[in-house]
Amino acid sequence: MTPLPPPLAITGGRVVDPASGFDGIATVLVRDRMIVGVLPGVAAAGEGAVPADAERIDATRLIVAPGLIDAGVFRADASACHAGGITRVVLMPDQSPPLDDPALVAFAQAMGKPDVWVHPLVAATRGLAGRELADIGLGQAAGAVGVATGRGAIASTAVMHRLLAWSGAFGLPVVSHAEDAALTAGAVASEGETATRLGLAAAPAWAEALAVARDLRLAEATGARLHFRQLTTAEGLDLVRAAQARGVDVSVGITPAHILLNDGAVTGFRSFARLSPPLRSEADRLAVLAALADGTISVIASGHDPRTQEDKRQPFADALPGMAGAESLLALALILVRDGVLDLAGVLATMTAAPAARFGLPAGTLSPGSAADLMVFDQHAPWRIDSDASIGAGNTPFDGLPVQGRVRMTIKGGEIVWQR
Repeated sequence: MTPLPPPLAITGGRVVDPASGFDGIATVLVRDRMIVGVLPGVAAAGEGAVPADAERIDATRLIVAPGLIDAGVFRADASACHAGGITRVVLMPDQSPPLDDPALVAFAQAMGKPDVWVHPLVAATRGLAGRELADIGLGQAAGAVGVATGRGAIASTAVMHRLLAWSGAFGLPVVSHAEDAALTAGAVASEGETATRLGLAAAPAWAEALAVARDLRLAEATGARLHFRQLTTAEGLDLVRAAQARGVDVSVGITPAHILLNDGAVTGFRSFARLSPPLRSEADRLAVLAALADGTISVIASGHDPRTQEDKRQPFADALPGMAGAESLLALALILVRDGVLDLAGVLATMTAAPAARFGLPAGTLSPGSAADLMVFDQHAPWRIDSDASIGAGNTPFDGLPVQGRVRMTIKGGEIVWQR
């Protein structure tokens, strides 16, 4: 049996727990891999409530928060997750082979323990081919926390209808990729001035809205729980906003790339900025910010999908879409605080309490009795994103960007797994 780590007392830090609404100087007590309590003001007042056998961690001038939950990654890189304060990931089924079998789901769930817990999504269809439903119930029994269509949408409305109806019976959320495949086939960019100037094959941005409208109507008809991993257009977000007002059980995620960049980032055929869905117009990017501010978008995730140098250093149309993002997730999300889009608790909620609630995870909170998954970070620490110095694959469109906010310590299950 693995021995239990020593008790911890994280003292003097500003503790921010979006799930409970607590925000203040406090001591966080950890014992037997669980949160024992958050004691407001104890460390600042010098009280003797910290157990004598506890290892003390001084977090003065730092922020203590739940460990991040990265919802919708394509690869679970433990080292990059540790550096980014991520203690759990929700893994997309686009693996090799796809997670369309209970044994593969069970293997994926076990592969990251104990340092990073992986919560897999079972493939919606066999081989992610979009035709025959996979064994969703058996996938759930093996540990899947949801069902996902993968990097692409399901073209058949009949298959998508069956998927939502069947998943609803199991209470599993369906993670959908929102693009009309017939319109986006062969496209590498979003229609607009940049794509025209560069001569890139492009698809209309409203291809997203078509897929969103269909899936929302099907979710409303079946009562299913629907989650769009990323929505990137004003039209698509307006459809979701209206559906949420009608009571449709739908949530939306976004990545920092689509929060902070527009399609101008691909100028010069920068293949590191080739993403799926592609970067959109500035008007769409501003619509994303508005949707974050009003809560239409509730989840921020890295979309961690690192590619090899050979995959990315190609002509733009031949490069594979995707970027590394786990290590820089927190720093990029904190830009929303400095720009006044969300406050600190609101930003942290999108990466802790919100994904935990959507996927039914026992995490994302510092409530007594919860798993001792925490991060300690310096909100104002300056650094520069550097592809060459990054942990793991470094292909990112943010290479060279100065940012603020750096993780100083990541604690998983009461054990320190990363320290800077």
